[in-house]
Amino acid sequence: MNSVPPSSPAPSAARIGLFTAVAILVTNMIGTGVFTSLGFQLAGIESPSAILLLWLLGGVTALCGAAVYGELGVVFPRSGGEYNYLSRTYHPLPGFLAGWLSATVGFAAPVALSAKAFGAYLGKVFPQIHPTAAACACILAVAAIHAAGVREGSLFQNLVTAVEIGLVLFLILAGLSLASPQPLAWSLGRRTLQEVFSAPFAVSLVYVSYAYSGWNAATYVAGEIRKPQRNLPSALLLGTALVTVLYVLLNLTFLRTAPAAEMKGALEVAHISSSHIFGAAGARIMSLVLCAALLGSVSGMTLAGPRIPFVMAEDYPVFRALLSRNRRGSPFVAVAVQSAIALVLVLSGTFEAILTYIGFALSLCTCLTVAGIFVVRARETDRPASYRCWGYPATPILFLALNLWMMVFILWQRPLASILGLLTISTGIPLFLCLRRRVPVPAGPPA
Repeated sequence: MNSVPPSSPAPSAARIGLFTAVAILVTNMIGTGVFTSLGFQLAGIESPSAILLLWLLGGVTALCGAAVYGELGVVFPRSGGEYNYLSRTYHPLPGFLAGWLSATVGFAAPVALSAKAFGAYLGKVFPQIHPTAAACACILAVAAIHAAGVREGSLFQNLVTAVEIGLVLFLILAGLSLASPQPLAWSLGRRTLQEVFSAPFAVSLVYVSYAYSGWNAATYVAGEIRKPQRNLPSALLLGTALVTVLYVLLNLTFLRTAPAAEMKGALEVAHISSSHIFGAAGARIMSLVLCAALLGSVSGMTLAGPRIPFVMAEDYPVFRALLSRNRRGSPFVAVAVQSAIALVLVLSGTFEAILTYIGFALSLCTCLTVAGIFVVRARETDRPASYRCWGYPATPILFLALNLWMMVFILWQRPLASILGLLTISTGIPLFLCLRRRVPVPAGPPA
C-alpha cells in the first residue's frame, strides 16, 4: 500500500459546529454498555428502583464531568482530551500517560468489548457461528473498511450510527407501549437503600460508567470545533443529558419487558427483551439490527482512535510512525495496530474482565483531569469568565466522590483487573523518560 507523509488534522479548519459536536458525543456514548451490562447489574442488585437509580447516578456523574471538561476545554483549546488537559494542568508526564493509555488500550478495549457483544448477539441468530470467531471477523472487517480510506470509513460510520440511534428509539417506544409488562416493585425503602450503599452497586457503577464513556468525546476534536468557548461546553452538556434520558428509558424498557431472572448474568439483554416484545422471530431480526449498531461502536472507536497519536505526534515525533496515511487519507498503520491489540484482548479475556480492566484505568485518568479544575482556578484567578463550570465546587467534588467510591470497591472486588490497568498506565513512564532526553518537554500551545 502506497503511503504519504503523516499529517495532523488542521485545527484551524474549525469546521465542526454545535450539532455535529453533539452528534459525535452521542454516537460515541451509545454503544455496547447499555445493550449488555444490565445482566451483570442484576446479578448483584434485585431492586428495579436501585437499578434505575444506578443509571440516573451514572448520568449525573457524567454531567458533572462534562461541566468540568467544558471549562477545561475553554481554558486549553486544543484537541487531545486528557492528554492536553493533564499536560497543561500538572506536568507533561500525567498527560503523556493518559495519551499512552488511549493510544494502546483506551480505544482498543472498547473495540474488543463491542466485538464480543457483536459475537454474542450474532450467535443468538446463527448458533453455528462461534461468538469469538464472529468478534474477530467484526474487528477485521471494520478495520479493512477504515483502512481503505477516510471517505469509505465515514460513509460506513454514518450508516451504522443512524441504525444505532433508530434502534434505541424503537426499542423504547415498543417496550413502553407493551400491553402486559412485568410486575415491578418500585420502592425507595430500607432494602433499596441498602443495595445502593453495597459493594455490588459500586461495582455495577463501573459497567454504567463504561456505558456513559464517551461523554468527553468532543474534547478530542476541540481544536476543530467552531466557536469552542460556546459550542464545546454546550455540546458536552446537551449530548450527555440526552443520552442520560435515553439510557434510563431503555433500561426501564428492559426491566418492564423481560423477567429479571432471565436477564441475570446474561450479556445479550436486548435480545431477551426483544423476544418478549416481538416474539422469537422478531427478536432474531432485532438482534441482527443490534449487530449493525454494535458495528457502529467498533467503527466509531476505529475512526476516533488515531486522534490521540496525532496530537501526541506534534510533541513527540516518535509517534509519527503510526500516522502514515495511504493515498485515500486513511492512517492505516494506526488502524492496524489498534485492531491488533483489540484482537488480543478478545482472545485473552472475558467481557467482564476487559470492562473492569479498562474501566478502572480510564476512571483514574478522568478523576485526575476533573481534579485539575481546582488547580486551574487557583492558578488563573484573573481569567475572564467566558465559561465557568456550573455548581463549582460541588460539581467536581460530586464527580470525584462517586468515582473514587467506585474505584475503591473495584480495587477490593476485582484487584487483578485493577492492577493490570495501573500496570498498563505505568508502562508509559520509561518511554516518557526516554523521550524526554531526546526532545524538549512539551508545554502545549498557550491557553
